[in-house]
Amino acid sequence: MQRVHFTAADLARTRLRSTLGPVAEGAFALGVLTGSGHADYARWRDEARRRLPLQSPPWTTSARLPRTVDAPDDLLFLLERRPVTSGGPPVGLTRADAFRLAVDMWRAAVVPYWDRIGERLEAECEARGRIIMTGGVEELLATLHPRIVWTGSVLEIPDGPDREIRLDGRGLLLCPSVFLPGKVGRVVECEPGTGMAALVFAAPPAGHRAADLWGGPEPDVQALGALVGQTRAAALRVLMTAACTTGQLAERLGISSAGASQHAAVLRQSGLISTRRVRNKVLHTVTPLGLALLGGRLRGRTPAVSAPAMAGTASGRTAAGSGHLAG
Repeated sequence: MQRVHFTAADLARTRLRSTLGPVAEGAFALGVLTGSGHADYARWRDEARRRLPLQSPPWTTSARLPRTVDAPDDLLFLLERRPVTSGGPPVGLTRADAFRLAVDMWRAAVVPYWDRIGERLEAECEARGRIIMTGGVEELLATLHPRIVWTGSVLEIPDGPDREIRLDGRGLLLCPSVFLPGKVGRVVECEPGTGMAALVFAAPPAGHRAADLWGGPEPDVQALGALVGQTRAAALRVLMTAACTTGQLAERLGISSAGASQHAAVLRQSGLISTRRVRNKVLHTVTPLGLALLGGRLRGRTPAVSAPAMAGTASGRTAAGSGHLAG
């Protein structure tokens, strides 16, 4: 059992976020791919195995993967800012290999569906936010999942590694996941972006909702991603709805500010966005050429969350482009 201990300050600082980013999504998706079958994920699982890079090292092949990694628990260390007692990679898998495994899963099995997944996660957060407005944070914690128990100062999550997590005034970041079917949730003690502890709780789709998620990527989404790269395609879709600073763009994409700045530079050099200074802020907006490339795809349908990009590698690199259009 995972037990999260709260103080009054922790309750005041608890908040919702739609995702912990690509590495987290890849790690949790891997657990669905290698775990026991769930009928609502059958189509997704078949397509994910088809897309995985089978010529990569053997841990990415469907034949070897189940015997190598117990996901997502074996990969949770990738989501931590600092070393934790839960340890590192399983025997036979280096940190770099584990990171590559999560990113392979993100690219092959999550990115093609991210517009739909992102919409669902944002809708989940909005629904939970309404609970806070009417019943407060404690009601939110008490209704996160049928098997999660809120005692008034401790949140008990009955599956996962046996751990005691003390928030010590940092608060708790709550993130839903569609990739935890049959599970309750997993706690990250210190996630890199905020330094807060995070609870990723199960919000799996069911029935027709699952079919909607796995209906296949839309052709124009595939084409745009193939042309400019998934990260920069996501940036264009974000900027189509509103001008953003570099920091805001980084937050929406789930990447570092340096990565967002590099992606914006490539898009600007390609004539797809413009950048201007307004008082003490630098704002990015889509140009007519960028709008033409998007082809009005989002007209009448704007995803609440765009695809996050790879936050950083085990060696500290970002996924920002090197100056080429694709990335």
